Amino acid sequence: MLTKKDLEKLAELSRMELNGKEEEKLLKDLGKILDYFEKLKEVNTEGVSPMTGGTESENVLREDGGSSNIDKNKAIEAFPENSGGFLRVPPVF
Repeated sequence: MLTKKDLEKLAELSRMELNGKEEEKLLKDLGKILDYFEKLKEVNTEGVSPMTGGTESENVLREDGGSSNIDKNKAIEAFPENSGGFLRVPPVF
């Protein structure tokens, strides 16, 4: 059972300011939620394997492979500044 003191602590931790009317409603609603969890504990789950996720869908990924559409040397030559096969860029810091 959720007490008013528990609710005040939760409100403090979540940095919520509640007035009297809000406290009553929230206390009642949270009580119903917790009661429902108690009811769920009564469900017989014997022989039911645990779920490892919410769905059985799998990611469809492409093969990871490189492709080169441009000539490396031409790209380096086209860059404004290059040195020894490397691109020169302004310093970051």
